[in-house]
Amino acid sequence: MKLKITFLGTSAAVPTIKRSLPAIAFQWKGKIMLFDAGEGVQRQMLKSGLSILRVKQIFITHSHGDHVLGVFGLLHTMAMLGRESLLEIYAPRDVIELITSVIKYTGRDSAFKVILKQVHEGIIFEGEDYLVKAFKVDHGTLEAYGYVFEETKALGKFDVKKAEKLGIPKGPLWKMLQEGKDIVLENGRIIRWREVVVPPKHKVKVVYTGDTKPLEKTIEYSKDATVLIHDSTFDHTLSKEAHEQGHSTSLDAALIAKKANVKSLFLTHISARYESEKPLLEKAVEIFKNTYVAQDFMSVWVF
Repeated sequence: MKLKITFLGTSAAVPTIKRSLPAIAFQWKGKIMLFDAGEGVQRQMLKSGLSILRVKQIFITHSHGDHVLGVFGLLHTMAMLGRESLLEIYAPRDVIELITSVIKYTGRDSAFKVILKQVHEGIIFEGEDYLVKAFKVDHGTLEAYGYVFEETKALGKFDVKKAEKLGIPKGPLWKMLQEGKDIVLENGRIIRWREVVVPPKHKVKVVYTGDTKPLEKTIEYSKDATVLIHDSTFDHTLSKEAHEQGHSTSLDAALIAKKANVKSLFLTHISARYESEKPLLEKAVEIFKNTYVAQDFMSVWVF
């Protein structure tokens, strides 16, 4: 396993019986990142079996309530559960101002530190083996962003039997080889990492658009992505309405997925008018076969 994506909320604007408001959890090597935080996100996490205290970072796409109001309940619950570790929240300027004000006037217990970081286009976080990029999207007059999660250091498959046959002692040298580094044994023999490691076929790349019209920029940032999670508020018959409101149709999303050569497409931010997935899927799968409609509590394993 590399990355696990859990859809916590897949509705648009208002919740329904089946769908909560926008929120997606990424689990990466013991860390949890949230992308958007609709109302009641902490309850959605509990129902998904996800630890609220393991959330390290929250990335908010824009200031509409269905994407941000869950932050405040989440902060309160974290405090009540005794959180002590640092939490980072990345968001546009207006969202930062909103969160700052709410924290000030609600008197949240300051047992743990919250760092608010204003988003800009480009790399906004770089970890040991992954990074997060932001790119501007078009959701009307609001400052809004999509996000790219990208693995930067992928380990290949280590051939234990061959390593033992070559007389490589188990321990740090094995790790160096798996990280793509050549080594020198005590007898002076050089072992090339490719002698015992099958190079990784690809690195994980996941793109989440948030709310947006269809854009060429999304194609650019989604190029060869493992997973694209795209705004699909309406079906293809409501294209004019979608674009006027700064949204996309499921057909728009499929066309972008095809042009970007992604492996899988997940449609989310589904209007409450749809009780059935059929109107959203019927045209999309004609254009891009590996299209799925995201459901609350659906989990996707990305390798």
